[in-house]
Order: sequence, then C-alpha cells, then structure tokens
Amino acid sequence: MPIHQPEQHEASREQTGQEAVRARHANRLARETSPYLLQHAQNPVDWWPWGREAFEEARRRGVPIFLSVGYSTCYWCHVMERESFENEQIAALMNERFVCIKVDREERPDVDNLYMTATQVFSGRGGWPMSVFVEPEKLRPFWCGTYFPAEPRPGMNIAAFPQVLEGISGAWSNQRSAVLEQAESLAGAVRENLAGAASPVPVGHRDVERAADRLLRAFDQVHGGFGSAPKFPQTVYADFLLDAREHAEDKPTRDAIDRAVRASLDAMATGGIRDHVGGGFHRYAVDATWTVPHFEKMLYDQALLARLYTRAGAVYDDAEYRRVVRETLEFVLREMTGEGGGFYSAQDAEVDGREGLNYLWTPTQIAEALDPGDAEFAAEVYGLTKGPNFRDPHHPDGEASNVLRLEGRPAELAGRFSLSRDEFLMKLAGINRKLYGARKARTQPGLDDKVIAEWNGLAIAAFAEAAVLFKDKRYFDAAERGAGFVLGSMTGPDGRLRRSWRAGVANAPGVLEDSGAMILGLVALHRAALSRTGAPRTPTPYLASAVRVYELAVEDFRAEDMGYHDTRADREDLFVRSRTTYDGATPCGSSMMLHALLDLADATGEPSYIDRAVSLLRAVSNAVSRDPVATVNSTRGLLRLLRTDRSRQDPETFAPLDLATDQSAPEPCPEAPAVTPVEIYAETDRLRVSPGRPAELALLVRIADGYHLTGADPRPSDPTLGLAPFRVGVVGGEGIACFADYPDGSEHGLAGDTFLAYTGQFELRVAVEQTGELLGRPRLAVTYQACTQTECLMPRTVELDVAIDAA
Repeated sequence: MPIHQPEQHEASREQTGQEAVRARHANRLARETSPYLLQHAQNPVDWWPWGREAFEEARRRGVPIFLSVGYSTCYWCHVMERESFENEQIAALMNERFVCIKVDREERPDVDNLYMTATQVFSGRGGWPMSVFVEPEKLRPFWCGTYFPAEPRPGMNIAAFPQVLEGISGAWSNQRSAVLEQAESLAGAVRENLAGAASPVPVGHRDVERAADRLLRAFDQVHGGFGSAPKFPQTVYADFLLDAREHAEDKPTRDAIDRAVRASLDAMATGGIRDHVGGGFHRYAVDATWTVPHFEKMLYDQALLARLYTRAGAVYDDAEYRRVVRETLEFVLREMTGEGGGFYSAQDAEVDGREGLNYLWTPTQIAEALDPGDAEFAAEVYGLTKGPNFRDPHHPDGEASNVLRLEGRPAELAGRFSLSRDEFLMKLAGINRKLYGARKARTQPGLDDKVIAEWNGLAIAAFAEAAVLFKDKRYFDAAERGAGFVLGSMTGPDGRLRRSWRAGVANAPGVLEDSGAMILGLVALHRAALSRTGAPRTPTPYLASAVRVYELAVEDFRAEDMGYHDTRADREDLFVRSRTTYDGATPCGSSMMLHALLDLADATGEPSYIDRAVSLLRAVSNAVSRDPVATVNSTRGLLRLLRTDRSRQDPETFAPLDLATDQSAPEPCPEAPAVTPVEIYAETDRLRVSPGRPAELALLVRIADGYHLTGADPRPSDPTLGLAPFRVGVVGGEGIACFADYPDGSEHGLAGDTFLAYTGQFELRVAVEQTGELLGRPRLAVTYQACTQTECLMPRTVELDVAIDAA
C-alpha cells in the first residue's frame, strides 16, 4: 500500500538544472514501453531496466545495485524523481557507486513482492517509491527504505538520500562480509514469509464465522468502511460479507451485515473518493469520512467496485447502486479503453506537480462554469456551502478548495429541492456535464496506457456481469473486445499470457494473478453469452479459452502440494519463488485461482474442478486458519466449497477447528512491525453493567520510543490533514456505550503542521454503560495510529480482553 509520507515542500530546482536534464541524451529506459520507466528516461541517472545485463554490469564493476521500484501514478515517486533523480550531483554519485535499476511494479509484481516483503521485514513498513540496495551475485537485498529527501529536513528523523548513498557505499567497501551476512539474513526472512509451504490444517464454518465477526467488529459504524483513516475500498471484505449474509442462520447477523455493507457502499458512493463529475473512483480516502481522496484512478478499483455495486444492486434492488455501476463503467469506456479493446491501467494523481489539481473546485470556479441557479444548486448538493475541505498539504500556500461529495443519497437530497429522485438526477446530470466540460479544459492527469492482463481480467468480469444486470449489449461487447485483445495481443506462440502490453509490445511473462483473473473474466463472459441465448451450459469459445488458460497455469504455477506459486519456475532473476496467500488491493493469485476452479466447475459441470479446488484449499488452509481476514478471498472460497455436495461428502476436510486454536489467531496487519509500538493494559478482565448502573475501568497505554499516537482531539493546525484520532469504542454488538476521559496530549510538530499527540505512557478512565438490549457480544476496543517523524503505520483497532456482562 502507498505510504503517506509527512507533508513537505518540494525542493526548488534551479532553471539551469532543469535545462541540463532536458539536454541530456536519454538513458536506457528510453527503449522501454512502460510509462513509468519512460518518465525516467531523461534523468541524468544511468538507469538500467531489470534484467541480466544490469546484473552482469554490477558484478563486473563489483558494486551493489540500487533498486528503485514505483509506478507511473505514484505521487511520492514523482517527488523523489524531481528532488533526487533529476539532480546532477546526486545522479553522479549514484552512477559512480552503484548500478541503478528502475522497475515498474505493475509490470513486475513478482519483483515488487519480494523486495517489498524485504522492506517490510527490514523497516517494519513499506511503500512506494521503494528504495532497496541489493548485492549483485544472488540479488539479495541488504538495506531497504522508501522515500528519501534530497536534503536533510528539520524535524524529520530521516537521512537525506546522498547520506544514504554514501553510507551504503562505505559499508559495501569496508564491511563487505557484514553486508553479505545481513543480505542472507534478510533473504531468509523473505523466504520464510513468502515461500514456505505450511502443513494443512482443518478449516470450516468456524473460520468463516471468525472472519465475519472480525469484519463486523472493524466496521466503522459512524462513517462506513472498515477501520479508520486512511480508508480503502476493500471490496473483498464486502464480497465476503455478502456471501456470508446468504448463509447467516439468524436475523441479527444478517441485519449487522446489511448495515456494514450498505453503510460502506453508501459512504463511498456519496464521498469524495468517487468522482461525481467524471465517473469512477479514486484510489482511497486519506480521512475517515471518505472526503479527501488520494486522487489516482486505478483500473482494478473501477473493476472491483463495479462488480461489487452490480452485485449489491441486485441483492438490495437498489437503483442508486446500479447508477454507480453505470457511471463507473462509462468512465472506463470513455477514458481508460484503447482502440483495440484493451483497458488501460491508471490515471495520475497529480497535475503540474499538484495532488488532485484537476478534480478540485472553488465556489468561484463553480460559478464560472454554471449559470447562477445551477451554481447555487451544485454548491448545496456538493457541500461547498460548508466551506473548503481540501488544502494541499504539500503546497500549503495554495488556495483552499473543495473535493466534491454528495451531501446524501439522491433520494434524500431530492426532497430538499421538492424534486422527485428522477428529476433531481436529471438536473444533476446536466450540471455534471457542464462541470466536466470545464474540467476538460484544464491540464489533464497523465494516463498510464499499458494494458495489464490481470486487471483486464477483472474489468472483463465487471463488464460481463453488468451486461447481465442491465441487459446492455454495449457492456457485453466491451467485455468481449477486452478478452479478444488479451488473448490476441498478450499471449505468446504457446498461448501463455504475458503480463503487460504497450505500444504493440507485450512485456514480461505472466504471473499467477494474470491467469486467475483472466479465467474469472472469461467465465463471466461465458455466462453473459448464455444469458443472451437462454441456453444453460452450452459451450462457448470464452469457456474454452478459460479452460486453456487454466491448463497452462497448472503447468506453470502448480506446486507439488496442489497449491500454486506466484511465478514460473524458470525465473532466475528472483531469489525466492513466492507463494502469496494474503489479499491486497487485488485478491492474491491463489485465492483467484480457487474461485476460478469453482467457476469452472459450475460452468462445465465437471466435478474434477471441485476436487482440485479442495486440494488448493488444503494447501492454503494453514494461512486461512491463522488469519481468515488477511486471506479473506480464500475464506470466501471456503464458504463456497462448504455449500457444495462434494464438501458435505468429505466432512473431515472441512471439520470445524477446535475452539482453543482460535484464541491465538493474529490480527490481520501485513504491514505491521514485528514488535508492536503500542501496548494497552486494562485493570480488569470483566465488567458488569445494567441500565442506570455503569461500570468503570482504567487503561494504561505505553508507546515505544520514537513513536507517537494522534490525540483523541488532535486540534490540527490544518484540519485537512486526515489524522486518525485515538478512540475507545465498542465492537461486536449493540446495547453498550462507552465514554473515555481522554488526556489532551502534547503539541507535536510535523513539516510545519501542529497537532496534539500522545507519547511515552498515559492512563485514562473509561465508563461503560448499558443503553439498551444487549445484542451480539459487545467488547471494548481501542483504535489508534502509530507514527514516527517520517511515516505512519496503518491504523489499528485492537480488541481488549475485557468481558462485558449484563448484571
């Protein structure tokens, strides 16, 4: 996940330096097709693409490799390029001491996965740009980081990039044996994390219940979504809960799932994470209220969210969800689809070096684009009457402005204007067309026009499923053209998928995610074709292609235990052959393959696919048992298998876990440090409450040196910082409320901004009272976000070991 670095001003660049950069001859990246690599083709850094030639050059010179990994729409990647990679002096130091390699993480997710795991193990956190120093013989990492400024920053406990380069170079020259020892130790940790094949364990209904319970506890009952800021769409969570809803045995559980799913979908549909003017969704929200997004737009988010809203539109018969689907897919057709039918990867977050500049509005700009009546209407509907909600933290001298967000669902807003919902939406659509026209006159964000097989598979499925819901031939045609493009332009002579395509060139061998996603897309297209003819289980060319992709995936990726590797066996440039089981921004390859097998079983009627799905689940069962939320898409596959006849005939395979083994299940936090920087102790392990008779307890919070927690009332100097405050709350049930006497905290400064934060150790008292009938199993939980002077860990919600009983 991208890491939010502390807010900071861009380093100024001398005009002569800019001219020198432009005057240089292009480096080796000019021969590449990746937009991200091409962005660096004019750098004075002597960049190499990832490959044998670069490795051999480093071995010949006897110097380490500096590996820089990022992607074209990454804001902080752009910042580090401007500050360091376009700096002649820093580039000269890089060229003298290292062989420098650039990698587009979207083209090479296998390379990114290995070195990101190393970075997380090494530093406890990760993000992009990723900066890794690698020994050249076996390509093992020995020192890792993310963004580094070009010069020391007052108040930031982080080395300047030239200092890092000097230090690493000195260690390589003077402490070589210690460096290589550290490289082997770090490589071993990566192998343990990514390549280990754990012994199978029984999994079953209890694991499904654990996952549902933990997600419902993580649900933000105020703002929707799961956890606190930053808020990601996390479509796999909602998909799993919708599956669990169908098989919940009691109404309170179904009602709790409906509240969590619908509140989350409504919050995203009305929030600033959605582009109300142009359609589609931004990557994530930096705050808990879904107001201010990180503005890049990724194809996989459009695909996964369109599929989720398509499904929810059918489950809840909700016209607003169906409207979200249409606007999202229309955006993809208009702005992210190539002439050949392939779907492009992403749109950039920044314009002219400013985050989100294309998407922001001031009241003056609204008034200039619309007539007075429409401007007043838009200002009220989109919240401009409440004042600005955005100020670029990286350019605090800029004008405050607004991210547009709906002030409610359309049906609710229509009543304020004495309009029907249809009348309201017709008026809003006309306003949006005018705003879109005005926005198109601005400088537009960059487009990453490479085509990625995995993300296209997800988009093909989204269009195919929407074609069924809306009976819309245009969506079917879009899915069909996308499939034809990938199968025609992104496969080799042997039919094997390539990872990416751009400008007529298909680059990099496909990975497991490409095969899994394409099978899912092709089966969805097969189903859409059948829905048009009404003929059940009739063979189609789409199903035949899905079977062929699967057969090649078995040859390339299947392991001896019937699980799957992420990469092919012939990848000599990878020091570990990984087997990823946890889901990230997209589901992992193994979990997509599990669902692909179940879809193939349903589409073909062939029971052998169920047998293979059972074998795959057995191979990942240890991971599911350890953490059914981090592996939630596989847990959803388990739920699907539990519904099949095959699973009922083999009860031992899916025997429920002994409840005792559940108690040590870790919280899902793949980016958490090995040692948590926060410890929380309660003075009692049980409270008894009744109406009118609250109970109290004291909590002791200890914070590791070098970390701070945002205060409960941080009172930031800039209200748009998106801080995640410290909170004590109730999860897992209803009928209980808690009230904490939070300390004020001390003033904390970061890159010119101030806010109140906690450090060291503090105590607080919490009152717990019964407010109604106790439903579920209410428990106390603490939400916090731990940060250093340079980076923040993901917000965590930790359940306290305190039972709450009714007196």
